[in-house]
Amino acid sequence: MSLMELKDVSVTFDAEQRKGQKVRALVGLNLKIEPGEIVAVVGESGCGKTTLGKVLVDIYQPTEGQALYNGKDLRSLTKEEYRKYRLGVQMIHQDSYAALNPNRTIFQSLSLPLLQHKLVKNKDEAWGLLSELFEEIGLNPARLFLEKYPHQLSGGQRQRILLARALSVRPSLIVADEPVSMVDVSLRISLLDLMARANKKYGISFVYITHDLGTARYIAQHGRIAVMYLGRMVELNQIQAALDKPAHPYFHALIAAVPEADPTLRGGKIAQLPLKSFDMPSVINAPPGCKFHPRCPYANERCGTEEPKLREFRGGLVACHLVETI
Repeated sequence: MSLMELKDVSVTFDAEQRKGQKVRALVGLNLKIEPGEIVAVVGESGCGKTTLGKVLVDIYQPTEGQALYNGKDLRSLTKEEYRKYRLGVQMIHQDSYAALNPNRTIFQSLSLPLLQHKLVKNKDEAWGLLSELFEEIGLNPARLFLEKYPHQLSGGQRQRILLARALSVRPSLIVADEPVSMVDVSLRISLLDLMARANKKYGISFVYITHDLGTARYIAQHGRIAVMYLGRMVELNQIQAALDKPAHPYFHALIAAVPEADPTLRGGKIAQLPLKSFDMPSVINAPPGCKFHPRCPYANERCGTEEPKLREFRGGLVACHLVETI
């Protein structure tokens, strides 16, 4: 049984500035997350990555389809089962400052869920637990950080604290939404290493949402990668196999667009892909057929009328009519 599963999930919003029109943020998405695995979700801004993450943590509910936790639909969980789900699935947000209450000290913010859910008996026990976690994530001495307010800490320190907050309730899955995009480059590897260690030490599954293929490769080197475009999943495979031989033209273009200081390091594997257009189509007025066909150099008449479905190819899944020939 999968730890978490999305079955034919679609999420539709009302367009804020266009009355009567809808935004299809996710369309027919299927994804299984197994215990202890890391899944990297990549794609351009506006492709639905964050919406996917918020469906997993039940901030957004599917307009269509089901989100299942340990095989049970979230909407059919009992009160106690839902409580265990809310503790079992945690989220690390991109904006570490907005994710912490500016009027509370770090200890006040992080101890509240521990006391509320009776994971500790009192504040002294909460202090001890959080101190151990802070030592583990490299915030030493813990007392100096627990007594501070969010504005007194750096972005990297706040992001580590968000990881500690997620770990403190002993989750089985953490959804990390662009967790390193707002911290210095020098700190990114240390944060990714912390998440990788949590994955190995505690068996926690991670859904790592990013637009940075470099950090996706680093944290999910033994996991899978899901590629999204206009709310659809267009490719899903083991990360190394997908990066070495991208099946979908969109993913090919993403990899080829990554700057390389030494072009010889590419090994000639991923050639540049001459796209017809660099502009992503509107989410509100998505093109018919394959949503990538207005930009794809391989597109034919069928691509413009018939939307491809995910199907098996080279050990993974890909949504492309022409994948065998290109």
